[in-house]
Amino acid sequence: MLAPIHHHQPRMFSNPRNAPGPDNIHGRVLRDCAAQLTDVLTDIFNTSLSQAVVPTCLKSTSIIPVPKKSPVSCLNDYHPIALTPIMMKCFERLVIHNIKTSLSNTLDPLQFAYRPNRSTDNAISSTLHLALTHLENKDSYVRMLFIDFSSAFNTIIPQQLINKLNLLGLNTSLCNWILDFLTGRPQSVRVGHNTSSTTTLSTGAPQGCVLSPLLFTLLTHDCTANFSSKHIIKFADDTMVVVLIRNNDETHYREEVAQLVEWCGANNLSLNVSKTKEVVMDFRRNSVDHPLLTIDSSAVERVSSTKFLGVHITEDLTWTTNTMSLSKKAQQRLYFLRRLKRASLPPPILTTFYRGTIESVLTSCFTVWYGNCSAADRNTLQRTVNTAAKIIGAPLPSLLDIFPCTMLWTPPTPPIISSSSCHQEDATGASEPALQDCSTAFSPRL
Repeated sequence: MLAPIHHHQPRMFSNPRNAPGPDNIHGRVLRDCAAQLTDVLTDIFNTSLSQAVVPTCLKSTSIIPVPKKSPVSCLNDYHPIALTPIMMKCFERLVIHNIKTSLSNTLDPLQFAYRPNRSTDNAISSTLHLALTHLENKDSYVRMLFIDFSSAFNTIIPQQLINKLNLLGLNTSLCNWILDFLTGRPQSVRVGHNTSSTTTLSTGAPQGCVLSPLLFTLLTHDCTANFSSKHIIKFADDTMVVVLIRNNDETHYREEVAQLVEWCGANNLSLNVSKTKEVVMDFRRNSVDHPLLTIDSSAVERVSSTKFLGVHITEDLTWTTNTMSLSKKAQQRLYFLRRLKRASLPPPILTTFYRGTIESVLTSCFTVWYGNCSAADRNTLQRTVNTAAKIIGAPLPSLLDIFPCTMLWTPPTPPIISSSSCHQEDATGASEPALQDCSTAFSPRL
């Protein structure tokens, strides 16, 4: 049960700028009236938990179609973003805290979302550490398969998820509450000032709900590799299969992919083969042509570079593609910095804007790639910083100065316990070493 203690208020009524849901109650109203509403909402939330029933008005959802790209050519080019009552979002945050506390020791160690001291940096660092360690061996190469699920959140079957939560050890009362939360959801679509008729859904988890990403990670917690040389790296619904191959033996790789496809079918998930990509990292002098991977009679596209968790990973493990992408994105935002300068804003405000919109782009997943990128790539990024400093009229810290501070600030990747004891060994009888702390995998070349 929840206690009506006042330190819950800032957490429950955070971010008043959130768009209101179908009830049109704005976050600022809730925040300004937090002192008066705390006891009332605590009673509502506790009653909901004890009865395992979510009021229908709190489950109602307005779907806002947001274009994935421009121009839009079909309905699949839209993201169905769900706007739910902000009061419900507050409740979901409290439920998330309860779930994470209860299940922290039973989750997949290669699932990096919603884990303490883990982030996208850790997921990519762990992936590259596995690849680089394996590539040091003779006659070895790596194949990385970047999985794309079709409408992942919308395909969740509530009862199937609840069965898995029970197996994980979540208490029955909370499982029943989550089941009611996911079923009987009134939903309508809103485009501009036009709203469709309401329909009731009992499958899927709306994109936009606070709970949805966590519930998806719990649904996929048992999606793990069956061989010690295969690793499935996950960050919510972003999934990558890392396969460490020796002596051109890809038998286990194809078996692993076949079992993954079978697992997806059993869990009502559909692989989008057209958007699934593969990168092969082979630095051998006498490398051979690698046969294409086939899923459901469709060949998976092999690319030289692809984007995973915001970072461009290439087949030659260089960072030019990634730094060029970041530089282009940051330079586009210099336009807004110039507009603010013309409006005569003082340097402190301009510096704050720069740090939030430009520096944050340049230092995205900084600990992963900056230590090993070339001098030319660093100079490309530093020119953007120098241009911003001229616009602001005040000195800015260089990326070279920021990097050591970032390495100190970022919490180290927790050691990942090898689960090879639960895996089958490869044909060679060799097993890969357990993944250790990856914060030292990419030492800075300052």
